[in-house]
Parts: sequence; C-alpha cells; structure tokens
Amino acid sequence: MKKRDKVLVVDDMEMNRMILDAILSDDYEVIQAQDGLAAIDILYNSLELPAIVLLDIMMPEMDGFEVLELIKSNTRTADIPVVFITAADIESTETRGLRAGAVDYVSKPFNPEVVKARVDNHLELKRYRDNLEETVEKKVRQLVRNKENMLETLATVIEYRNLESGHHVRRTSILSRTLVDRLLDIPYYSRQLHELHSENLLKAVPIHDIGKIGVPDNILLKPGRLDPQEFEIIKTHTTIGSDIIDTLLTHDEGDEYLHHCRDICRHHHERFDGKGYPDGLAGEAIPLSARILSIVDVYDALVNSRIYKPAFSHEEAIRLIVDGSGTQFDPGLIEAFKEVHPTFATLPIWSDRGGPPM
Repeated sequence: MKKRDKVLVVDDMEMNRMILDAILSDDYEVIQAQDGLAAIDILYNSLELPAIVLLDIMMPEMDGFEVLELIKSNTRTADIPVVFITAADIESTETRGLRAGAVDYVSKPFNPEVVKARVDNHLELKRYRDNLEETVEKKVRQLVRNKENMLETLATVIEYRNLESGHHVRRTSILSRTLVDRLLDIPYYSRQLHELHSENLLKAVPIHDIGKIGVPDNILLKPGRLDPQEFEIIKTHTTIGSDIIDTLLTHDEGDEYLHHCRDICRHHHERFDGKGYPDGLAGEAIPLSARILSIVDVYDALVNSRIYKPAFSHEEAIRLIVDGSGTQFDPGLIEAFKEVHPTFATLPIWSDRGGPPM
C-alpha cells in the first residue's frame, strides 16, 4: 500500500481542525496542532516531517506569521509548503503572507473542493520540484566525477610518460589517506582538515604532477643528474600545473576540489623553511594539502627506483624524511608521520615489486 503524505493542520479552533480532517483524511494522513507552539514542536522534533502545513493566521500566543517565520528559518523545515487558512480579510493579509513565504490561502468557511484541490496541487508541485532538484543534483555529481576522472586520467598518463608505470599516483593517494587518517585524530589538524573537507583534499592528491606534461622529454627522462638550467625547467611543472587548474577555475571559481588541486600542484615542492619553489612560501603559509603531499611524495620517490637513481630502503627513507623536520617538512606532520610510517611498508600498493625495500 502506498504511503500517504502527512498534512499538518494548525488551528486553535477544534471544529476547524475536524472539518479539515474530514476533507483530507481520505487521501492524506492528517495530524493536528491546536496552536503555534504545538506546531513548532511537531515540526522541529518529528522524525518524519509533514509534506504540507495548513496554518491559521489568527491564533493566541503565536500567530500564523510568527509560526511561518520559524518554519522558514529552520533548514529542516524551510522547504515545506505552507498554506494559510483564515477568516480574515484576504486582501489585507495575502501580500504579507506570500512575501513571508506562504504558497497560498484558503478561506473560512471551507469549500471542500477548493481545499482538496489546493493541497493536491501544491503537493504535486513539491514532488515535481523535489524530483527536478534530485535530477539536477545527480547531473552535477556526474559532471563533477567526470572532471575528477579527466584529471586523474591525465595524471596517470603523465606517470606513464615519466616511466613510473602509473603506480606513483595510486601510491601517493593511499599513503596520503593513511597520514590524513592519523591527522584527523589530532585536534589541531583535525579542525583544519574538516574545514578543508579532507575528502576533496585527498581527491586532489593524484593531480600533483600534471604540470610535467609541459616538461621536455630530454629533461623529464634524463638518466643522470640535472644541470642547473635543466633543474630550473623541471621546477616549472609546479606553475604549469597550477596554470592548467587556473584555466578550469575560470569556469568554476567556487570549486573546492579544484582549489585543492591548484594548491597541491603549485606548492608541493615548497619547504617549511621557505627555501622551496616556486613561491618560497614558509611554515603554515604553505597550504596544508601541499605540506601533507610533500611528505608522502618524497617517501614514495625515495623507496622506488627512478631512471636517475636506485631505490632507498624504507628505513633510509624514513631517516631522511625525519631529518628534514622543521627544514623541508612541517614538524607537526612529521610527528604524525613517525607514528604511521610502519604501516606504509605493509600497504597492498607495491604491485610493481611487492613492497618497499626494508
């Protein structure tokens, strides 16, 4: 049996409530409140909200306009359609009520056909609006996911071009999550991560090196140490990456995920002591997302072989990173890193060779 919509009838006259119950109860579940206070108690505390409210204007203690104001000020109830029921002169109150957020009026004495038709119509409009909002939300979520997939795919392509088999993207993502999970238990960092929406931050991690698409192969794939001029060119991958994201942000300036992408692309080679690049930021002027990524990025680079170097052992990598506390890396983050790094070596992400060398 199809569940019936609830209609809340608010009127200080019991007879009026009984008449509206008789008109509507064949098609709806009617609940009643004898005054504004009782109505607000139902609306604020019920697990299941009514689909529509029929609200008398002239009531003691709290009139209909005051009740309507409270309904519209609460995010949980603001979208419930409210129809005023009144014996007052409609012309003197209609404009005020509609401006306050009521959707319609029905007058006393009640015409059953009019009452029923208006409730039916407004609930049909609400269902249409809700369905439309749900459809739009689904479409927006799909567009967002398509954007994320596009950038993640580009990041993976760049890793293959960089002869790193694409696994660096996956490893830095999982390693970052492991570190962030620990930071969420530390109040100082937890507050910041919640404000930054850590899930969006973590989604941005795979994008950190997309700027390498603009680095020439003879430099990106050079098997030996880079000379000073070549190193200056490789450093530009941070600004190239942020420029790519800035292009996307011109079309969607409020996208938090893209802002995290930009911060990570541009600043993951900054140093805590201000001697990094491209902007020479120091300390907490470096975005938290970039400070986190810089640790796991260096760890993964150390424990994996590159075209220009062999792999370091897990222990050697940990020693080098801890030694960089306060100079290259945020010392607070390093303390958290020291707690979780034993987990790094056991994560099922080392598919190319079974695990970091111990």
